[in-house]
Amino acid sequence: MPFRSLETADLAGKRALVRVDLNVPMADGKVTDDTRLRAVLPTIRFLSTRGAKVVLLAHFDRPKGKRVPEMSLKPVVGPLSALLEQPVAFADDCIGGEAAAVVNGLENGGVALLENIRYHAGEEKNDPAFAAELAKLGDLYVNDAFSAAHRAHASTEGLARLLPAYPGLSMQRELEMLDAALGNPVKPVLGIVGGAKVSTKLDLLNNLVEKLDRLAIGGGMANTFLAAQGHPVGSSLCEHDLGDTAREIIAKAAQAGCELLLPVDVVVAAEVKPNTATRVLALDEVKDGDLILDAGPKTVERLLTAMDDSKTFIWNGPLGVFEVPPFDAATVAAAKKAGELAQAGKLVAVAGGGDTVAALNHAGVAGEMTFVSTAGGAFLEWMEGKVLPGVAALEV
Repeated sequence: MPFRSLETADLAGKRALVRVDLNVPMADGKVTDDTRLRAVLPTIRFLSTRGAKVVLLAHFDRPKGKRVPEMSLKPVVGPLSALLEQPVAFADDCIGGEAAAVVNGLENGGVALLENIRYHAGEEKNDPAFAAELAKLGDLYVNDAFSAAHRAHASTEGLARLLPAYPGLSMQRELEMLDAALGNPVKPVLGIVGGAKVSTKLDLLNNLVEKLDRLAIGGGMANTFLAAQGHPVGSSLCEHDLGDTAREIIAKAAQAGCELLLPVDVVVAAEVKPNTATRVLALDEVKDGDLILDAGPKTVERLLTAMDDSKTFIWNGPLGVFEVPPFDAATVAAAKKAGELAQAGKLVAVAGGGDTVAALNHAGVAGEMTFVSTAGGAFLEWMEGKVLPGVAALEV
């Protein structure tokens, strides 16, 4: 890939400015989920053990260029220090004399966290002057925050233009896996795109039908495609005004040689309620008042067969209302099959997006997939074929 590797960097005694994602859930000033803290540990440890002075840059929430005490990163210092098993210094600002004093006070291998970079309006404006102030604190730049790579901010894009720039270990892993899934995949490639609305994933669908061998569409999105083909969808979630758009995507897929896997049967109920009575219907058996809430067993079987016939699999969005059993059946079946094939080395299975991660956790297979991206917006934009400013800035 067209990036410098940290393995080649001269690190001893150098100040490494590391952009990380520490936008963690908090309650009453305490971190309630340390997943994102754990994600940055490998890069910090790599730099520290090679004698770099590690200076962490991060945002928290949206202070919009003002100093908001509740959005300070200071509560992160204790948990991060405990996970690293070494002290983490803290600077009350991310530029200026106080930040410089903390950075200059670091010994080789030491770690410091600077205050919320979004306290300065120049961060989100990608102000060159603000980026230059940040650059004064470092000798090299490392971006380990793929989740923020779709933003052209001073700490994700501007700073990378001013110092020798490298992807961190987590960023590098993400880029390698996304390249394996979409950039240079082993074919045949199968995708699942689910979720509520076609309107939120038009760019994604238009990009994927040109890159995949098969694409399964599920969730509320599938209803829009079914209605566009003349099938009744009852009272189900459906964007009837996007019928022409759905038909255009169907035609585009056919022209590109991408087989669209739409539902051939559906699970309906009268209401979205746990363990309510359900019926499995053929497409043309759906009546007024029926709510389509999951894919049917024949649809699932066809999808599992497609997985068996694929070498690469990429997933964004559930197949039904998985949060409310029994409408999780299709999503859980697909998740377990993907995990099983990935563990057997028969499938490169990559998934991402908030609902998808939640669905995989619900199915208990998140750890069995080849790779699960928690990046949200950045993952989606990558799948849409868009250039991510924070990634492009790292290219040599």
